Amino acid sequence: MNGVLIIDKPSGFTSHDVVARVRRILGQKAVGHLGTLDPLATGVLPLVLGNMTRLAQFYLASEKTYEGVIRFGFATDTYDAEGEPVARPIEEPQESSLTLEQVRDLSRKFLGKIEQAPPPFSAKKINGVPAYKLARKKKEVVLQPVHVEIKRFEISTLEDSRAHFAAQVASGTYLRSIAHEMGQLAGCGAHLESLRRTSVAEFELKDAHTLAELEQAAQGGEVTGGEVNIDAILIHPRTLIPALPSVTADQEAAAKIRHGMPVNLAEFSRAREVKVFSGQRNLIAIATRVAGTLFHPRIVLV
Repeated sequence: MNGVLIIDKPSGFTSHDVVARVRRILGQKAVGHLGTLDPLATGVLPLVLGNMTRLAQFYLASEKTYEGVIRFGFATDTYDAEGEPVARPIEEPQESSLTLEQVRDLSRKFLGKIEQAPPPFSAKKINGVPAYKLARKKKEVVLQPVHVEIKRFEISTLEDSRAHFAAQVASGTYLRSIAHEMGQLAGCGAHLESLRRTSVAEFELKDAHTLAELEQAAQGGEVTGGEVNIDAILIHPRTLIPALPSVTADQEAAAKIRHGMPVNLAEFSRAREVKVFSGQRNLIAIATRVAGTLFHPRIVLV
């Protein structure tokens, strides 16, 4: 089974938990994800199945959008609601004294390209060891700041010390860190109370299915040759990597591509790379232009 499946990740599951569950449901080992979500977070988790795992390299720098809630009043050691509260500053304004405009002013300080220190409870590695393993053992965790970009960060409401926001960020951005730093600037501490990812690259919540829906489709789906046909809930291959034009190869050219041979393709956009199909849904390769209409398969998917 080859394809891209979007799961609406439930809270309390790690991304690895979701991958393991999908492997069991589909009876397939080759399942990977395109970017992790914290256990607390819900929402869009794209999974690649079978040969489509080779497309992961095209999504390493994907933009993401989120909706969530930042709670002011106290910080936590994990920077989110799953952590233990840490001591408040000795001198602090009461969180109830914050106004919506003050919170919006704080949020503007994070717009654009900034340096951000990842949370100590994260998968970032220190001498080969994930930071969260060191943090759990109460060992000192010092992570170097990284460059990230926040393209949109809008605070919509502030109720009971909870700021509701929407954000559009570059890959590698930790919204937990933003919440923590906003609390430091406010002087009262803050943490990320909830988070929902609404898109990754071209994949949106409208494309997502719950694990229960996937299980239902697998149990009630058509079985052909021992495999469940779940095409109805897979992303249509022609919508993948929308920046690359789609080209349909004839039978002779498709046979050559399957063997890694260069072929001539009727493609008129002058794009450097194209998606090559055999038929309407069968994505067989990503090919790079050599000269004119001559293309060499960069990745063969069959």
